Amino acid sequence: MKKEEFLTLLNRYLSGDTNREENKQLLHFYESFQTSEEWDDALGPKEEIQSKMLNRIQKTIKSEETKVIPLRPFYSTTSFKVAVAASVAMLISISLLFNTGKNTRQNIPVVAHKNILIGSDKATLTLEDGSVIELKKGESYNQGNATSNGEKLIYNGKNNTATIANNFLTIPRGGQFFVQLADSTKVWLNSESQLKYPVAFVDGEIRQVELVYGEAYFEVSPSTKHKGSKFKVKTQMQNVEVIGTEFNIKAYKDETAIYTTLVQGKVAVSNATAKEILAPSQQSRISKSDDHISIAEVDVYNEISWRKGLFVFKGMPLKDIAKVLSRWYDVDIEFANPALGNVRFNGVLNKNQKLEDILTTIKNINFINAYEKKDNKIIIK
Repeated sequence: MKKEEFLTLLNRYLSGDTNREENKQLLHFYESFQTSEEWDDALGPKEEIQSKMLNRIQKTIKSEETKVIPLRPFYSTTSFKVAVAASVAMLISISLLFNTGKNTRQNIPVVAHKNILIGSDKATLTLEDGSVIELKKGESYNQGNATSNGEKLIYNGKNNTATIANNFLTIPRGGQFFVQLADSTKVWLNSESQLKYPVAFVDGEIRQVELVYGEAYFEVSPSTKHKGSKFKVKTQMQNVEVIGTEFNIKAYKDETAIYTTLVQGKVAVSNATAKEILAPSQQSRISKSDDHISIAEVDVYNEISWRKGLFVFKGMPLKDIAKVLSRWYDVDIEFANPALGNVRFNGVLNKNQKLEDILTTIKNINFINAYEKKDNKIIIK
């Protein structure tokens, strides 16, 4: 079996669309090429992870069912979710080494222009007085109760003034950042996002921040540590009152809805017309066109994989995938034929891959014919 055939089979496996014979092929081929030279130490203990993956495939083969299980059970325990997903991404990326010099459908036209960089830790901090500070990896910042090493921003909770100022933390396209608020709440911000927050909190009073736009993952310091003060997150169309601890909000300007996904605990999502309580693994969706709140069960791991350094695309249209890639790589992506944007793709990819490698992978498993790079724009054909 060629690497390209293996990748196609792997994606079908993740979609639950392989039979027992194909599962055996997947197992045999996986065993045959996992050499030590191909293993990335950053993925974790090689033997342990391989054993976990092989056991899962073997159990599938032994079952009487002809359909394999969907994506989530493939990562069967919490401790292995990230490592196994990353190893799948590695299987996809190393296949490019075996395709060098081969023409599977047609040559990829690439025009040598501006390099497209992988996203990194960076942000802009705007203070109450309008001062703007660029936060970049390797550069330190220390002022008042805030310190940064260019990868994260930490507030110590002390407030030496009578009034409490608000700061804005803005993440550009091609960036991500972590901030620990003065109450010890942790916030991970995705590309093209902005958070407004006070530099200190008053115990017993509501702790409120605003996700102006974009996506953020919150790990909230419990109210029991702050004299019962509640934590609330405001967005353009909703308010989220935190009763539990961990959740994700996606409120991008170019999306048609706002999504709140609960990981642990409990949150109350409300707008001008309704209020809903979420349980773990539930996601609320508020349409920007009619303010309606709908609730659905979701695979939480897929929804928050961005925080773990992964792209998890499960049956996602290429036009939506293009939005995700555009934010992380700070590049515009267009389709020569709009119909291509509706093609659905399954895959787990590493955010530390070059964009060109990801596009070549999608091309090599015949989802697109080619792509062309012009300055800071990608045209998919």
